[in-house]
Amino acid sequence: MDLGVLFGFIGTWLLIIATLLMGGSITTYIDVPSAVLVFGASITILFFAMPAKYVKGLVGVTKKAFFYKPTQIDKLIEDMVSFAEIARRDGILSLENAVKDIDDPFIVQGIQMAVDGTDPELIEQVMLNDLDNLAERHESGKFIFDTMGKYAPAIGMIGTLIGLVAMLADLSDPAAIGAGLAVALLTTLYGAIVSNAVAGPIADRLSKRSAEEVMYKTIIVKGVMAIQSGDNPRVVEQKLRTFLPPSERAQEEEAA
Repeated sequence: MDLGVLFGFIGTWLLIIATLLMGGSITTYIDVPSAVLVFGASITILFFAMPAKYVKGLVGVTKKAFFYKPTQIDKLIEDMVSFAEIARRDGILSLENAVKDIDDPFIVQGIQMAVDGTDPELIEQVMLNDLDNLAERHESGKFIFDTMGKYAPAIGMIGTLIGLVAMLADLSDPAAIGAGLAVALLTTLYGAIVSNAVAGPIADRLSKRSAEEVMYKTIIVKGVMAIQSGDNPRVVEQKLRTFLPPSERAQEEEAA
């Protein structure tokens, strides 16, 4: 797990809870019917907004947001340059043995097609199609939390309006008006929390992770195409390092 997400999630909720405690008793902010409406409807609205097959992946998508192995771009570039050196020195067919030790199926697929003598345009087309499908799957996962974040505040507002109507329908006890209004506003609070402290951050995190993985696999595509065309390993390295930020490139050059 990325420690950043752990710090961000726990830190955010600790600050929210601390603020609630400073405002009085925590029980003031707890209302079961309001919580059931907001948290329950934030899930059920997903089935209304998209096909059920996407919602079934909610747990898996959530895990990806919290548990994700960071991509190591430097290591990937080193591996691709290493493959280019083998292909340059021993011929591209020699990579057939090298792929046996590779764990990433996307690299294996690309290099295997190059070894098999597949047309370069077809190799690029197949790999880019896989990349497009990956990005589309990621977008579907992010869409779940975007939808939840979009509707949760509105559901909270609906709950508040329901509470206000119920309260205004019976004004026989003025002393109960304040308490009734506070309970009515809790649904708005819950909706804001679901949107801004749960769904929104997870959606943004999924978006960032998706961008990282797409860039990682784009480097693989460019590396395989460079190897297939017989580029010099130094040229392959120069091509792939253009994906690194200028600051990281400078550090690599100093280290070399």
